[in-house]
Amino acid sequence: MDPLLLGFIGFACTMLLLVLRVPIAFSLAGVSSIFIFLFFAMRHGGFDLTSALAPTLTMVASNTFDLVHSYDLSMIPLFVLLGHVAYHTGITTDIYHAARVWLKSLPGGVAMASVFGCGGFSAITGSSIACASAMGKICVPEMLRMGYDKRLATSTVAAGGTLGSLIPPSVLFIVYGIFTEMSVSKLFMAGVIPGILSLTGFLVVIYLWVKRYPQAAPADNSLTIKGERRKAAIRCWPAVLLFIIIIGGIYGGFFTATEAAAISAVTVVIIGWLQKRLNWQQFIQSIKETCTQTTSIFFIAAGAKIFVGLVALTGMAPALVGLVEGAEVSFWMLMLMVAGVYILLGMFLDPLGIMVLTLPFLIPMIDGYGLDLIWFGVVVIKLLEISLITPPVGLNVFVIASVTKPSVAVYDIFMGVARFLVMDVMVLIVIIAFPILSLLLPRVLM
Repeated sequence: MDPLLLGFIGFACTMLLLVLRVPIAFSLAGVSSIFIFLFFAMRHGGFDLTSALAPTLTMVASNTFDLVHSYDLSMIPLFVLLGHVAYHTGITTDIYHAARVWLKSLPGGVAMASVFGCGGFSAITGSSIACASAMGKICVPEMLRMGYDKRLATSTVAAGGTLGSLIPPSVLFIVYGIFTEMSVSKLFMAGVIPGILSLTGFLVVIYLWVKRYPQAAPADNSLTIKGERRKAAIRCWPAVLLFIIIIGGIYGGFFTATEAAAISAVTVVIIGWLQKRLNWQQFIQSIKETCTQTTSIFFIAAGAKIFVGLVALTGMAPALVGLVEGAEVSFWMLMLMVAGVYILLGMFLDPLGIMVLTLPFLIPMIDGYGLDLIWFGVVVIKLLEISLITPPVGLNVFVIASVTKPSVAVYDIFMGVARFLVMDVMVLIVIIAFPILSLLLPRVLM
């Protein structure tokens, strides 16, 4: 059988399993291993099972070994641990409370504070799902209690939670850097300005929403106690310190992204103990949650590495690149095609699964067009952000629906999220049209 045909049949089988809700790690690893075995068994024209076993096992084992022993991969458990400890100690929620105190006099101030809280949470944890889950439990019930429109209250946190993908540190940036062999430090820096742009866009959406429908966000008439703003701001010093360690340390060239992850993880534990906000049970719980989340990510990444091997063996990526180049697709048409693929896959896959499934095909194509892979990483992450709130299976929307008490219908959350999706698309177009927004900091500071 033609290797290219074999590869595309394998890809089709993988997609079928994913549609049937088979876990992506098993889909990628299982199908890829079987079709790698078939490739070696049929490479000489016959069907020799004996000669195919050894090279298949060697290839699967070596790809998995190379991934697990990747130095950059050690950032993932460190940043995940940082996020869980910061959540259990209340460091991440202090940002929300401070923003609420400072912004409560503004129309929709609590909703804006929720976005700032999500941005601050994201800057420490790097996880959109964790951000939506944690902030959804805190912000949404409070806004509903104040009489906020349920669509505004829930969609604000669902959209704000996506900032965890773009604002560094980001697990998705780390995985992208590993699979594309790009500098994770540069990717972190590239995400800063687009992340701030996205956050600002969400604030604009809330402002325009409340301006047009004032009843959607009743004013917060609670009295401001003397010194309350100053105390709330001071209470945020651990979060500011951690952000300085991660971003300032990398920008200043004091240490690498991996070293920043280790130092910040140790720092947050020390702060938690010194402030008596972290006990032994919370620490053990953080370790358990870190192990669970990290294991899931590693299994997916390992399956993706085996899938990359299948793509390389069968020549699927070069064939696809040649097809696109032969069609003389324009830059904007290429970007439209990429966006269409990500939005389509976002309807039934999680962001990490989408990325590891598409990168083996897209990176050679983008490289062939002479486009910057750091910039493209920001575009990919922004598209993954959008997929988190895109119907019918926007993960953040379902997370908010599951953690909100009293419950809000998924339909109402999606209706509210529609306004933020429009802004997301506008920000995406700006990021694509002006690559300097993503490349300025990496070029100036590194």
